[in-house]
Amino acid sequence: MPNLDKSLIAGFPPFQDLSTEEMEFVLSHARSAHYSRDSAIFSQGEVAQSFFLLLSGHVRVVRTSPEGDQVIVRYINEGELLGIAIAMGAPTYPATAVAAVDCIVLAWPNAVWPQMQERLPSFCTSTYRTIGTRLQETHDRILEISNEQVEQRIARALLRLVQQAGRKSDEGVAIDFPITRQDIAEMTGTTLHSVSRLLSGWESEGIVKNGRQKVVVTDPHQLALIAENRHTRRKA
Repeated sequence: MPNLDKSLIAGFPPFQDLSTEEMEFVLSHARSAHYSRDSAIFSQGEVAQSFFLLLSGHVRVVRTSPEGDQVIVRYINEGELLGIAIAMGAPTYPATAVAAVDCIVLAWPNAVWPQMQERLPSFCTSTYRTIGTRLQETHDRILEISNEQVEQRIARALLRLVQQAGRKSDEGVAIDFPITRQDIAEMTGTTLHSVSRLLSGWESEGIVKNGRQKVVVTDPHQLALIAENRHTRRKA
């Protein structure tokens, strides 16, 4: 396989503080791979043999309960690590990573992790910071599901997606990857019916615009008020 160019990873947080020599070491152990939309990069319960960096695209991380219920834990964006079970001391992947669009990733074998720990302390610090941030996000999501109304949870989820993967358009801010109402239901611990009802209502108020696997936030301020339970319904 030809040598990978350092510019592929130089601007991403896990590698920002690495020297040229350290970057070459990192890339010498990496391989690139393409995953088409809706294909699994790795699966929940699978023995963790590699960890990954998302170079382009968006990845949906899904956990399945013993009863078969699915929850979308988060979306991974370009420049983020995923599948870092090795850093958590876990022998298997705790969730499934699915390409939300066509994706390109870099993959490293877990066998190289001890060397990276020894030679690249800034990379490891960034990795553990990522783990801590995601654990805090999970804790916050549990509190939301426990304490907030369904419309607040859905509003917060849309605002997070806009912040992470928003693309400005003539209509507003579009979530820059295909997302279904079922996806939103699985993100927020609610039902497809509730998501459909609320999105339709918000569209009639001019807060969002819905399309097939597409959501555009046309009034982020009003959506934020809903998230904070301070929204007043507009009169027809």
